[in-house]
Amino acid sequence: MYQKDYLLRMIEMFGDLLRAIFGMISQKEFRQASRELNEAYLTMLRKDASFFQRIPIHELTTTLISDHHYTHAHLEVLAGLFYAEATLQYANNRLTDSLSFYQKSLLLFEFVDKEYRTYSDERLQTMEQIRKRILEIEERAV
Repeated sequence: MYQKDYLLRMIEMFGDLLRAIFGMISQKEFRQASRELNEAYLTMLRKDASFFQRIPIHELTTTLISDHHYTHAHLEVLAGLFYAEATLQYANNRLTDSLSFYQKSLLLFEFVDKEYRTYSDERLQTMEQIRKRILEIEERAV
């Protein structure tokens, strides 16, 4: 029971953190949002942001699961951080970087959605938002 309560508190705290980061982005506090994101990578996943950024998208799940023993929960956290990072890059008009983060985020969310086999309306909505943003960026690039 205590472990379940702990996990629920951690999930709630992570949600609060992401909402705070998105709030900073909407307020154009980009440096603070970037600092919070970098701290979140270290705190939640024990690696800095650049570690995850260097992994090619086609190797992402395999590398993290096989080589680093990440769980589905880790991957969902990383998907959320990538989504926040993509939103930050988009707000800074760095569309190429933003697209890369959106694509990695979507890949991880889809993987978790398929492998978890648990329904999450919030996850599905996030995935749809990411797909729309990817299409928007790709259309702007043409």
